[in-house]
Amino acid sequence: MRNSLLYSRLYQWYETNHRILPWRETQDGYRIWLSEIILQQTRVAQGLDYYMRFVERWPDIESLASAAEDEVLREWQGLGYYSRARNLHKAAQMVVEKGWSPFPTRFEDIRSLPGIGDYTAGAIASFAYNQPYPAMDGNVYRVLARLADIDEPFDTTAGKKLFHQHMERLLDREHPRLFNSAIMEFGALQCTPQLGDNCQTCPLQTQCLGFAHGTAELLPVRKPRPKVRDRWFIYHIYICGQNTLIMRREDKDIWFHLYDFPYEEVTAERMKGQRGEGLKEITHVLSHQRIHARYEVHRVQKMPDIAGTFVIRWEELNDYALSRLTLRALDTLQHKA
Repeated sequence: MRNSLLYSRLYQWYETNHRILPWRETQDGYRIWLSEIILQQTRVAQGLDYYMRFVERWPDIESLASAAEDEVLREWQGLGYYSRARNLHKAAQMVVEKGWSPFPTRFEDIRSLPGIGDYTAGAIASFAYNQPYPAMDGNVYRVLARLADIDEPFDTTAGKKLFHQHMERLLDREHPRLFNSAIMEFGALQCTPQLGDNCQTCPLQTQCLGFAHGTAELLPVRKPRPKVRDRWFIYHIYICGQNTLIMRREDKDIWFHLYDFPYEEVTAERMKGQRGEGLKEITHVLSHQRIHARYEVHRVQKMPDIAGTFVIRWEELNDYALSRLTLRALDTLQHKA
């Protein structure tokens, strides 16, 4: 077999070094799908707690499908990229409606679910059902780029096609579950972004063109990132006795369908000129936006009439899904109190 030496070395490394993680101890498609969605753009250390809470609260896809979207968003709070949570909920409902419970087994059906692309579908099909599909994440792109010395940006259309071709040639079709698990873990623990001395102890060193050519540290290559956009928001925290005023974000913008205090988007000049009983300005960085926020506290005798808002008791704030930015502001406010 053309790649037999690579497989044997990779699998031996995996047997010795892999982490014990709950989604690796199951072949339940629902739980593997759940882990894959949570771990998109999320580190394992952070995602593990969320995974455990989700499976405890919704142990099967029927229970997740019957939950309210607000419940799912509240449980997701703090993970970011909230479209993942909304798609998770929609996908669960779709599986139940189509009679695919406990989880679809055909790649095409998995791929048709909201929030799932080719590589997430491949990961689920291989991990749950040992089907021969590539599983690609950032760790795998990095390993492939270094093994084959690929300097094509992996996050372009042409780059994705090229990496997919390499992965198709490399995939162990007799043991896809093991192969995908091993190469992803290898990228997470051995072939890391900052290599340090890892190349010297790498079991795949003799087969790595990046090591041979001295380019491993430079790979993989990304396309130039878009310029970060600055935005300025003034949030108004109205306090009347034990009550406050919140709203659900309905504009298809950041934090869609999360709850927040009434706010207005302003210019940088307006932000600088604003006065009032407020918190220190908080800067919050998203993937392509830098949010500058100021929270102004208004202690009032009667709540203002603001469209889209409703009154809750202050102690009930924890029952609503809030953005990480607002949670940071509340933490600051409590420390000031």
